[in-house]
Amino acid sequence: MKKNNFLSDEIGSSLGSISGPFSVYIHIPFCLRKCPYCSFFSVPATPGGCEKYLDLLKKEILFYRAFLGKESEASTLYFGGGTPTLLTPEQWEGLLAFCGENIPISPSAEITVEANPESFTERHAAVWRNGRVSRVSIGVQSFIDGDLLWLERPHNASKACDAVLTAVREGFSVSADLMFGLRNQTLRSWASSVKIALELGVEHISLYQLTIDEGCRWNSSPPSGMADGYPFYRWSQWFLPRKGFSQYEIASFSLPGRHSRHNTAYWRRNPVLGLGAGAWGFLGEKRYRNEGSLEEYASSVRSCGGSVAGIEPVSGEKAAREAAVLLLRTKWGISFDAFSHKYGQAMLDNIRDTLRREAPCDCLSETSAGLSLTPKGMRVANALWSLIV
Repeated sequence: MKKNNFLSDEIGSSLGSISGPFSVYIHIPFCLRKCPYCSFFSVPATPGGCEKYLDLLKKEILFYRAFLGKESEASTLYFGGGTPTLLTPEQWEGLLAFCGENIPISPSAEITVEANPESFTERHAAVWRNGRVSRVSIGVQSFIDGDLLWLERPHNASKACDAVLTAVREGFSVSADLMFGLRNQTLRSWASSVKIALELGVEHISLYQLTIDEGCRWNSSPPSGMADGYPFYRWSQWFLPRKGFSQYEIASFSLPGRHSRHNTAYWRRNPVLGLGAGAWGFLGEKRYRNEGSLEEYASSVRSCGGSVAGIEPVSGEKAAREAAVLLLRTKWGISFDAFSHKYGQAMLDNIRDTLRREAPCDCLSETSAGLSLTPKGMRVANALWSLIV
């Protein structure tokens, strides 16, 4: 594990060079079962497996704690999965307390936990509230039973409604994930799911088109009859602003002040410490990944404290073009002053001139201060990004 030791120390040193805010992502990889469209790292929960994993996670946190500078503090903390709600309330109580003791968390930090309807309980909510969790992101996907059955989700529409209502009632800022482009999905059924989410009191909605990526079960035999996602997305862009929701990112809509600060950190290429098996992070212009299996993760953490398996330096022109794409995901877009200060005026001129020349004028919104995508531009964002990468 000498390689892991060297790589983890390198990332630790990058963390130590931060003298300000950073974000933390913690991966909880356990699921009841693997959804057929999912390509993220997850494993079935086993008796005792969660507790062993949490012990390893705590060792990894302690490893990085030794590198943290006195002026650094976590402005966002995000627990993703997997299915974080497969941890018991008691396990959550211990994990949140440990994080609070060993990660310098800002008093105003946004702390988010992902929740699945079939395993989220009022006891989870009570522990999270006491542990400073402020935001809950619920993997609803649909409020239509037929959609959920086809997606092989372990919950039904009634359970999804109960989960959202519980989180709202307990005072969290609640986000719902919804998926479009499903088999036999209609604009009417999609609109029904979106409207139900709003009626239940969510303050944030993430909309995703179903994609069949490499590594998922459906990749070898894609399902037929999937709906064209364009009209669903375009309808959402029309409907949600009329209900007070701003589209602040390609797939994200929120009420004022309720955008995801953690996800915004990714799009702005702010430092992110990734913890847990299969986690990714970004520190000191280096993108890194942790070991992608429980066995390798456990062996590395026990051996050297960290579990970094690979590092990709991202600097120079590559960093500038990546930054431009990520910034254009958001409604704020590219600030000319900030971009030229960080990446140089020549790089800004190159990217700006390319977009002015190649992109349809109704896809861009440009002022003296910056450049962003219009709603139409967001609908064809992949084609626009391809012009500058």
